[in-house]
Amino acid sequence: MSEFRWSPRPDELVFDAIRASGPGGQNVNKVSNAVHLRFDIRASSLPEAVKARLLAWADQRITAEGIVVIKAQDSRSLERNRADAVARLIELVRAAAHVPKARRATKPTYGSQQRRLEGKAKRGGIKASRRSPIE
Repeated sequence: MSEFRWSPRPDELVFDAIRASGPGGQNVNKVSNAVHLRFDIRASSLPEAVKARLLAWADQRITAEGIVVIKAQDSRSLERNRADAVARLIELVRAAAHVPKARRATKPTYGSQQRRLEGKAKRGGIKASRRSPIE
């Protein structure tokens, strides 16, 4: 099984530079270093199956219109935050590309059924022995 390889085209990504929240002193009030990455799932170059799985997810980063919004603000560098946002988008898409293995229903073996019934009978006998005798 091969690993899903995909990288977004530059025209599919929309970056908005915003001010980061949290500590940073005066710098946080002056410089817009945080990044909002917007990625439209429906208009993307993703395979249709991956698009459908992404749109079906109940993920807070995916809007009702099918747009992924990722906020990156860990670094003080705008370029590092951009790279972090793209890496997180690729990881999200890679997770959606993974097709879960279908579960096949199986029956318990005859031996496992017998062991289960023997254990239940033994436990029932223990509980029955605790009861007071009927007079």
